[in-house]
Amino acid sequence: MPGLVVGRDDDDLKKFGDTGAILLGKHVVGTGEESHLTTPLMMDVLRPHLIIVTGKRGTGKSFLFGIVNEEMKQLPKNIRDHLCSIIIDTQGIFWTMKMPNEKEAVMLNEWGMKPKGFDVSVYVPEGQARIFSSFGVDYDGVFSILPSQLTVYDWMSVFEIKQNDSIGLLLQRVYKKLQGRNFRISEIISAIKKEEEFGTEKIALQNMFESAEDWGIFGDEKVPDLLMPGKTSILDVSLTPQNVRALLVGLTCKKILTDRIKARREEEQAEMEIAPAKRVPMPWIFIDEAHNFLPENGKTAASDILFTLVKEGRQPGVSLVFATQQPNKLSPDALTQADIVISHSLTAKSDIEALGAIMQTYMLFEIGKYINELPKVKGAALVLDDNSERIYKIRVRPRQSWHAGSSPIAL
Repeated sequence: MPGLVVGRDDDDLKKFGDTGAILLGKHVVGTGEESHLTTPLMMDVLRPHLIIVTGKRGTGKSFLFGIVNEEMKQLPKNIRDHLCSIIIDTQGIFWTMKMPNEKEAVMLNEWGMKPKGFDVSVYVPEGQARIFSSFGVDYDGVFSILPSQLTVYDWMSVFEIKQNDSIGLLLQRVYKKLQGRNFRISEIISAIKKEEEFGTEKIALQNMFESAEDWGIFGDEKVPDLLMPGKTSILDVSLTPQNVRALLVGLTCKKILTDRIKARREEEQAEMEIAPAKRVPMPWIFIDEAHNFLPENGKTAASDILFTLVKEGRQPGVSLVFATQQPNKLSPDALTQADIVISHSLTAKSDIEALGAIMQTYMLFEIGKYINELPKVKGAALVLDDNSERIYKIRVRPRQSWHAGSSPIAL
């Protein structure tokens, strides 16, 4: 049965049909007891997109992350090899994508699917590897960064230091003396101790950097190759403090954008037959709890690069998928730039209003009405497609791989 495709304009629909589109679920027609599943609903992955996934806790946001990645892994090779994905795993739940979802084999059969594990690469911070091993987490490698990769403003952000405070001035002075070479935390601490004009600030700053050694993210700059054809990389930051997660997300996104800008230039030269180009896959970056990285108010160490990707990521071919329980806490820039919104159940008035402000031009009713009409079943969601200016009610398909994000039960 031909499916509905979101994320495509009329020209691409005529040109590609449903080629390079992935199955999200099935269109729901009717309301309440009269609702029933009809046409498959698919989503374009040939073009870059900014997608917002929202809903209350436990409604299926991370579940949907898994579905999108499962589908991308099963695309035809000529499409799959031109894409890759990077999941920022804040809950430590995506490593189970390696295992098949045998517990829902009957439901999968109803959808014409089978339980299946997928070839994904899980990376954990170098200094936390022993902890993950003790938990029995099946990881494929480690990643780490050098302290010198961070700017002085990165450190101010993570330590919540103001630039003009005395401790901020001390940090800037120390950092200026260390610039131009690779250095470690111990060298920063040593440089702090050598400063003469500061008293208690020296002790406070020294303590901050001593605690930073326990984050487990600093090492010999072991960075996995993320932009590989068809690769799914999972960066497990679940044991890392939130402000440090933002640092890692910021650095990762900066490198991805730099590599794709260079690659896009080479691709355009190849199209004009000026020079051959090595194909670098177009990345999809999945960020859970996105409001903690790109908040409505204030900044994090990841804010600037995420703002850049939100506004300029389409040209170099970078897709972003943000998930959040609280769309009203996410930066309005991200909300207004999104071309696809997938919303599970929401009840807070402020969250519903934030969502309604995005695509109100073609909604016949208030968005709360559409959300209230969703069937009260697992996986029900509302899809707002800015490309076709249409709204769909869907039920997402079951996971083929094991989903570790479901709620535990005491019985």
